[in-house]
Amino acid sequence: MDPRVKAGIWVSMALRLSDIAGRSGAVLRKGDPDSGGILCVLRGREGIVVLSQVRDAEGRPAWLRGTGPAPVDDQAADAYVERQVKRDPDLWVVEFDAPDLKTPFEATIL
Repeated sequence: MDPRVKAGIWVSMALRLSDIAGRSGAVLRKGDPDSGGILCVLRGREGIVVLSQVRDAEGRPAWLRGTGPAPVDDQAADAYVERQVKRDPDLWVVEFDAPDLKTPFEATIL
């Protein structure tokens, strides 16, 4: 199993990678700096995708399309984020400008 990186450090890394790629990124909600989960909101031309941080069968970091396979509108994305935060108040929510709906960081999407 890969070592786990603290959530606050991971968020800082993702924001720097986004900045290097010339895309804006912002923390919408701070969670637990050590062990909080992370939701990534990708704002694209076709809509929004919310990715939820998970682990694959081998324990490696991966992402799940929480809002489904197709992009959704603001209302659906906001509702998904709100439901997840109610279930886990330690969640971080990070938003990225992603016209192509691709993450600014290396990601395995399940």
